[in-house]
Amino acid sequence: MSTRCVVLTGLMGAGKTEVGRELADMLGYEFIDTDTLVASRAGKSINQIFDQEGETTFRKMEREIIEELKDTKGAVISVGGGAPTDAANRAILNRLGHVVYLKASPKELFLRMKNDQSRPLLRTKDPEGRLRELLSEREFVYEQANITIDTEDLTVPEVVDKLIDEMAKRTVETQME
Repeated sequence: MSTRCVVLTGLMGAGKTEVGRELADMLGYEFIDTDTLVASRAGKSINQIFDQEGETTFRKMEREIIEELKDTKGAVISVGGGAPTDAANRAILNRLGHVVYLKASPKELFLRMKNDQSRPLLRTKDPEGRLRELLSEREFVYEQANITIDTEDLTVPEVVDKLIDEMAKRTVETQME
């Protein structure tokens, strides 16, 4: 495997962080979570950023972090669900290496996160409906990924294995061109 990066995209709850950590361990790569970096830099949680400064400030901070990662090699990078909707972010992420869409239905995502209070975009009376809206708004961007893995009925290790197989296929295809 080359020293290019693997960028994980998808809606919240798709498994980007868990899959990212396990994939990074298997590949011997660094794991980078842009949401964690934003929260660390701000000195507050994502919820606090949204509550005190708004989503616009969060997205600006997220964009700055992604810009700083543009020359990264040998890392698995998990980005926030909205990050790839920004064209500048998307351009950087695409240059980093394999961009992977971890896909799951809004119903499955809701079941995975129904007790998670750390998701500011889900603090609504109908979180499953909000997930449907977000997927409707973002799916066309997610589907531009090099690789799509449907995580619906897979365990984290199964997703990682499937992803490694897909990346290996793409590497062989690239070498044959």
